[in-house]
Amino acid sequence: MSRKIDDATMDNVEILAKLALTPKERKKAMAEMEKILDYVEKLNELDTDRIEPLVHILESGNVFREDAVVNGDGKEEALANAPRKKDGQYMVPKTV
Repeated sequence: MSRKIDDATMDNVEILAKLALTPKERKKAMAEMEKILDYVEKLNELDTDRIEPLVHILESGNVFREDAVVNGDGKEEALANAPRKKDGQYMVPKTV
């Protein structure tokens, strides 16, 4: 069963999508949207009563690594290269 996309629907789509289609492009877009609707209608024929909805294709759960410090902050190594330091901080010339 094919649903007809009329000119009013196409006008609304063009406004919402901020499109300016030529008559040829408009006719092609209408035909493609009708194909999409036909396909969705065909999918509606499937029996999905006992199928659990799929939220994500991967298993649910945290797949990230544990957030743990493994190499420290490196403060002493960074300050080792400083030309001047005081109280664990870089000393720089005053700028005003």
